[in-house]
Amino acid sequence: MTKVIIYTDGAAQGNPGRGGFGVVMMSGSKRKEISQGFRLTTNNRMELLSVIVALEALKQPQLDVNIFSDSKYVVDSVSKGWVFGWSKKNFHNKKNVDLWKRFLLVYPTQKVKFHWVKGHAANVENERCDELAVAAAQSHHLSIDEGYEKSQE
Repeated sequence: MTKVIIYTDGAAQGNPGRGGFGVVMMSGSKRKEISQGFRLTTNNRMELLSVIVALEALKQPQLDVNIFSDSKYVVDSVSKGWVFGWSKKNFHNKKNVDLWKRFLLVYPTQKVKFHWVKGHAANVENERCDELAVAAAQSHHLSIDEGYEKSQE
């Protein structure tokens, strides 16, 4: 079975503010980096979106995937099963509903294990994701986080 290792990170400059995410995906000798910046978003949205984009980038179903994230918000929400309870209650009074619903569509397509890693602790791949996320947030090509901006209207 193919094993995939994914590191993810999100960043926001101001919360809310400009934001971005970074992803490093590795499988065997293959490596892929993904990043994107947004003009107005939050750190938690970028942390969650990085995981979603990584899972959506996988070309085959039911791969053995290990995701490493420094976001307790994301890791605990999935590992402790909170998001599944939120879903049953139609995400009543929860934030980032659009992203959690998107996550729940892609999550069952893979065999995913989440691992929390301490941020800014000299973990090479986590640091690389942080660099990608910050650079994306600072870029001149910022996308619109429609889910966030529409929720603010």
